[in-house]
Amino acid sequence: MMFETIAKRHLCFLFIMSVLLHFSEAGAREAPEDNVILPGSFSHLAESVSPAVVNIRTEKITKGGGRVFRHFPRRPFGHDDPFNDFFERFFGDDPKREHKQRSLGSGFIIDQDGHIVTNSHVIENADKIKVILKDGKEFEAKVVGLDSKTDIALIKVDQKQNLPSVKFGDSESLMVGQWVVAIGSPFGLEQTVTAGIVSAKGRVIGSGPYDDFIQTDASINPGNSGGPLLNMDGEVIGINTAIIASGQGIGFAIPINLARGIIAQLKDHGSVIRGFLGVSIQNLSKDLAEYYNIQDGRGVFVVEVVPGGPADNAGIAAKDIILEVNGKKLETSRALSGLVADTAVGKTIEMKLLRDGENKIIKVEIGRMEDEKIQSGLPSEQREEDLGLELTELTDDIAKEYNLTETTGVIVVDAEPDSKGEEAGILHGDVIKEINHNPVKNLKGFKKILEEMKSGELIQIFIKRKNVGFLVFRITK
Repeated sequence: MMFETIAKRHLCFLFIMSVLLHFSEAGAREAPEDNVILPGSFSHLAESVSPAVVNIRTEKITKGGGRVFRHFPRRPFGHDDPFNDFFERFFGDDPKREHKQRSLGSGFIIDQDGHIVTNSHVIENADKIKVILKDGKEFEAKVVGLDSKTDIALIKVDQKQNLPSVKFGDSESLMVGQWVVAIGSPFGLEQTVTAGIVSAKGRVIGSGPYDDFIQTDASINPGNSGGPLLNMDGEVIGINTAIIASGQGIGFAIPINLARGIIAQLKDHGSVIRGFLGVSIQNLSKDLAEYYNIQDGRGVFVVEVVPGGPADNAGIAAKDIILEVNGKKLETSRALSGLVADTAVGKTIEMKLLRDGENKIIKVEIGRMEDEKIQSGLPSEQREEDLGLELTELTDDIAKEYNLTETTGVIVVDAEPDSKGEEAGILHGDVIKEINHNPVKNLKGFKKILEEMKSGELIQIFIKRKNVGFLVFRITK
């Protein structure tokens, strides 16, 4: 009897162990893809997509030297422009002869008609654009349209044969840590394939009001600009655009979801029409959220309202806090800017805002944003040698050129590389309002304040930055 009981217990134990083993094996078979450490190979992806990736070579003929073309300000990318050394190889500063400025870039074919997406800084102002396919075939390309605000351009080649093309993916579903592949022509080395992961999303690097970059550690270098960033299905989820010169393994790509509408407008109209609200806004800081008793800290603070603009006509006022647009809560001012820019002109949106502790619902008809044209040479320019800033007085005409509402202060035309001003983070277009709490109304006042300060004294520069708000920069004289 005792042996029978032991046998039954032994059989029961074996049964339980077999069941556990079965489920553990099933669990192993059904393990999520996130457990995969490294893809087996990128070869098939590269082979299938690379025929639609092109090398772009441009040429511009100029008389004299002048500054090296720079699309992005140097500030976000360290002390050296990523393309500066490359361009300097091809032209100098001799004003007596013609120069051929050449640049290299990448792009990708989006349809069989020959439309190619690239960066605007790759082809902007080019006199000649040559497109080279993987099989070595060359085509002359023409510009269909470009949008410098997002650094997206569309060019086209005329050909009689069908061309390979890429498929668009969904950059919104992209996750940090996900594998991505970049294909392009870094330093002119055609059809270079690199792989990495998505390091971050929604990066703001100071290149424009619509910053929303994918950050990746897939190797991106000068010449990669305009090439595709691909997911593991071989779909384009970004346009490789920028690098940080002082950092290694850091690159940025424009999300394809942001680019889709831009590309469609360029294809249909040759230009981009954006919605316009007519407000100067900034993120709702923690202090502001507490001051206005906003528990979740979400919202966008209205700094200023453009007189006669859509927001002004609808009744929106300075110090309003915009909480929602069409029922969607706002996280950042950048989100509001992008949402408005993508809204069709003439369309009415519903905004929920907080004013004096009360919620209000306001309907706004979106207007049309006019192109901002900034002159390269502005009157009354002066250079502040100690800070390395090139400045001009903010007159009515200058304010109009920069699409600014204020007309007093001093505006930054340029910040010299490696200067104190650039190191502090001051950018082209910043308006200096105060120095150490002393109002700055003109260049004379700015210069006087600095002259009265001693060497080694702390300079606190209070500036207003478009689409950002008020900032303070500290520099030692």
